[in-house]
Amino acid sequence: MKLIIINGPNLNLLGKREPEVYGDTTFETYLEELKSKFPGATLDYFQSNVEGELIDKIQEVGFSYDGIVLNAASYTHTSIGIGDAVKAIETPVVEVHISNTHKREEFRHVSYISSGAKGVILGFGLQSYELAIQSFLS
Repeated sequence: MKLIIINGPNLNLLGKREPEVYGDTTFETYLEELKSKFPGATLDYFQSNVEGELIDKIQEVGFSYDGIVLNAASYTHTSIGIGDAVKAIETPVVEVHISNTHKREEFRHVSYISSGAKGVILGFGLQSYELAIQSFLS
């Protein structure tokens, strides 16, 4: 099973950015934990702060991977383009958020990705990624 985790803007700052919301673990450290928990899966990773680069990556892998775990971060609530990219590909996408976006600012309650996603997981911290990966393996 070939999966990719795609992270959007500011998630490169995990471990430093608002640790009370996002925790104190870097994503690179967590990715190594995920790889050890799921040795039967190939887990690739991509992060960008640039909307167009995220769209390009979704299109690049969207016909050859078995699944995409997508945390588009703030672009979730603003990018019709990323939402359209998710709808345009064949690979299933699970939308992931570290925090419970419905307990945050009202603008975070809207997702342009959810309608094209296989499912949405939010509010479980970094474990949200693990739950998304499990959804592809079961």
